[in-house]
Amino acid sequence: MTGKQKKFFNRELSWLDFNQRVLEEAKDLQNPLLERLKFLAITASNLDEFFMVRVGGLQLIRKAGKRQTDAAGLTPGMQLEAIQKRVRQMAAEQIDCCNGLELALTNSGIQRIKPDALNGEQEQYLVRLFTEEIFPVLTPIAIKAGPSCPAFQNLALYMMVRLASEKEGEEDRYAVLPLSQPFERFITLPSGKGHSFILIEDVIRKHLSRWFTGLKVLECTVFRVTRNADITLGEDEASDLLSDIASVLEERRRSDCVRIEIEASASRPAQQFLCRLLETGPDNVFRVAGPLNLKDFLPLSRIEGFNELKAEGWYPQLSPQVDRHLPMFEQIAANNLLLYHPYESFDPVVRLIEEAAEDPSVMAIKQVLYRTSSGSPVITALAEAAEAGKSVTALVELKARFDEERNINWAQRLEQAGVQVVYGVQGLKTHAKVCLIVRREPQGIVRYVHYGTGNYNDTTAKLYSDVSFMTRDDALGADASVFFNAVCGYSQPSGLRKLYMAPLGIRDRLIELIDGEIERSRQGQKALILLKMNSLADEALIGKLYEASRAGVRIKLNVRGICCLRPGVSGLSKNITVTSIVGRYLEHARIFYFYRGGEEKVFISSADWMPRNLDRRVELMIPVEDRSGRRRLIEIIKTHCDDTVKSWTLLSDGVYVRTATLPGKKKNIDSQQFFYEQARAAVREAARSSRTTLRPHLPGRQK
Repeated sequence: MTGKQKKFFNRELSWLDFNQRVLEEAKDLQNPLLERLKFLAITASNLDEFFMVRVGGLQLIRKAGKRQTDAAGLTPGMQLEAIQKRVRQMAAEQIDCCNGLELALTNSGIQRIKPDALNGEQEQYLVRLFTEEIFPVLTPIAIKAGPSCPAFQNLALYMMVRLASEKEGEEDRYAVLPLSQPFERFITLPSGKGHSFILIEDVIRKHLSRWFTGLKVLECTVFRVTRNADITLGEDEASDLLSDIASVLEERRRSDCVRIEIEASASRPAQQFLCRLLETGPDNVFRVAGPLNLKDFLPLSRIEGFNELKAEGWYPQLSPQVDRHLPMFEQIAANNLLLYHPYESFDPVVRLIEEAAEDPSVMAIKQVLYRTSSGSPVITALAEAAEAGKSVTALVELKARFDEERNINWAQRLEQAGVQVVYGVQGLKTHAKVCLIVRREPQGIVRYVHYGTGNYNDTTAKLYSDVSFMTRDDALGADASVFFNAVCGYSQPSGLRKLYMAPLGIRDRLIELIDGEIERSRQGQKALILLKMNSLADEALIGKLYEASRAGVRIKLNVRGICCLRPGVSGLSKNITVTSIVGRYLEHARIFYFYRGGEEKVFISSADWMPRNLDRRVELMIPVEDRSGRRRLIEIIKTHCDDTVKSWTLLSDGVYVRTATLPGKKKNIDSQQFFYEQARAAVREAARSSRTTLRPHLPGRQK
């Protein structure tokens, strides 16, 4: 083991470890069946993105002949070799899990029917469906290697048919049928009870001869292509960012193949032909002994009925801090509001923006949009505000990977409504989560600000855990103005009073805070650091945490995904523990706590501790200083660090084990369950209190 390997884990293998933890939720027999199916589908979706971005990027680096090593001392070739081995093992486990779930679901009334198990009624239904809807639409396409080869759509399912040659001695012929559109993957079948379905590929396979009358079909096999999506924009030469990003999207559609998934029953000639066709080697071929594209099973996990096979429904609660009868401005003026989603509803954030659009006292709205939902109420509110004559500025980050096309559409819609749209910052991605509202009040101009750890996406706000902080603090409001002047204009973000901004200030402030704990520990004082984030991969900051550990600082890290830090090593990281929570919600909040000699500094942030966040993105780190908000954040981070039910602990050898299996872990703490129950209890307590409070109807306060 090299010196680097003793200090750091490889980020790609660490990410695969995270996906393995998600897969373990799919394998966990204590989880309801459809909840397990959901987790299985998520692992497949995760792997798709991993191949498109991380594997694609590494293959490009290797192809360019670069051999630089990563933090763990691995070259691109070594990383790809390790990834191949790990993913093949994971893919086999996914299919084993899928087969086990299929059997269990069949016994519970949700049955996948194979072609040879159809009853008479189902046969007749499929014949009619095939004849009337499938056969008239699908057309086989002859294929052969060369420039005329069709560009297979990224991640789409196809069926390849191998046909015997017409003349002896000639090569076999091939044709493909697209399976992904316009048909549903799962075709519901008539059944006496429960839910029966058949896969579209099984229907087509059963009736394949209809397309190839008089020809000898040697075999048919389903395959799927994953293409490299790690295509970057040369912004220095970009004269029209909108059209250049559209070009990047088009380039992705024809980019290099990084993975071929093919049914395990496929012949070697069929596999070799596909490799020639896509100009890739056998190392990129994954033979699958089961259904391809397991993420297609996600809608099945939400099937109506079968509630006994699902996890108990958890619904976002309206925080008692928020009075639905009072305007948001009035409430924020009285007290800062800190919400923890999705336990507490995201609706107050949407409401704040919607009220700002309608309020005649509001003069301006400025907002960063990184990822939004397909029917975003935030976009609608911003457009309405502009149409009402308010000054509205939206920084729409067009470079948000895989959301580029949606963001282009939003940007154009906002521009049509009169919004001043800025397409991000040249050379950087703007990942900060902030909305600034400027309002004229009797005492003068007042700024209201929402800072968050998550996107302005009302859909993911029900699935991701994130913090929202709403305030009219003068300093934080002024800092928000400085921020928008910097990212929307040409000014430098100088004069920030409380806010810290990447790539200019977050790293330095974090180092300063860690150094403060180191110095206090060396003086014999209590020193403690608690950090919650999605990923930890920055070598410099990891090095600082190692220095703090050696100085005696106690450090608890709650890192959902990638963690390149090696904990628990004597003389290096003995005082550091790392846990990861995988539960029904995606842990997404970033919270940083420093004991600070009893002053207890707490920050929320849009940034993970990764070089891309701290050096190549525009990010924000916000101090939460009011007593109530600070105590709430401390409770949140400590509770997550103490989780023993959905938590995994990272050992010094890189292995993650369930925290509950470790010695001395006797408490049963499910942090996600705790915060959900806490939110419900707060609502019940508020309801009890309201029954003893008389509230008059006042004009202008109903909404």
